[in-house]
Amino acid sequence: MNWLGKPYYSFHAMLHERFGEKVYKLTLDGGMTCPNRDGHLDTRGCIFCSAGGSGDFAADSTFSITEQINAQKARILQKRPVHKFIAYFQAYTNTYGPIRYLETVFTEAISHPDIVALSIGTRPDCLDENVLQLLIALNIQKPVWIELGLQTVHERTARYIRRGYDLDCFLHAVSSLHQRGIDVIVHTILGLPGESREDMLATITCLNQLPIQGIKLQLLHVLSGTDLARDYENGLFSVFSMDEYLDILITCLEHLSPEIVVHRLTGDGSKDLLIAPAWSSAKRTVLNELHHRMRTKNTWQGRLYHP
Repeated sequence: MNWLGKPYYSFHAMLHERFGEKVYKLTLDGGMTCPNRDGHLDTRGCIFCSAGGSGDFAADSTFSITEQINAQKARILQKRPVHKFIAYFQAYTNTYGPIRYLETVFTEAISHPDIVALSIGTRPDCLDENVLQLLIALNIQKPVWIELGLQTVHERTARYIRRGYDLDCFLHAVSSLHQRGIDVIVHTILGLPGESREDMLATITCLNQLPIQGIKLQLLHVLSGTDLARDYENGLFSVFSMDEYLDILITCLEHLSPEIVVHRLTGDGSKDLLIAPAWSSAKRTVLNELHHRMRTKNTWQGRLYHP
């Protein structure tokens, strides 16, 4: 396995291995909502989620999917020559809607000649049999990846963040997707209020035992307008310093199965909304320091790391 100079199996390495060249994500908005916002479960959303439903960098939903793809592709091509793209439905819950509508938007995206894969962000409680059958059909055309927002395996934290489903629901969704040949990418958050180092590592240990293909390790961001921001401003919890975050992140990576692709290592909180931690806005600095520390440590899953 060629990790392309990274001390972990990176998303970039996986894409190069699978598609033979640089591939970019296009973040699309399918105009979805979420059961945690429309009153089905709650109206407030998850405690950390911005008004944009984690899709603050998505394209304009007033445009068609094809128009969104072409507009984002044009901006990328102004800076670098790229030929292949991933259609990423990120904002809100992208399997929560009428099945005919879901089929229409996903088919439009996956049929675009420059799209090589479809990535769909959703909740494990929004994957009924009709949705699963649609995903199977789409996955025959081009690779389909489902991104599930777990955040943590601990029920007490899940209740605090208003996740709205229990761990068994998540485990069932992973099993159902795996049985149908759909790749699963799991979103986690490091630094959730009340979670210890051992709690965070327990989430990694659980995921190592599941048939998942990817993980996003997200730093907890406090964003303006969220209930999490209210608790932060009331002094109910503190956020990681960069040193603290890199320490737990490296430990998580050392515990993570080397077969699991690392899609994200810190996250991208919108600078217009970010309250804390301020250092996280310098993403390139954070990643450079991470790689420096891992190379200096010079171990990876008990083996010497050779750049």
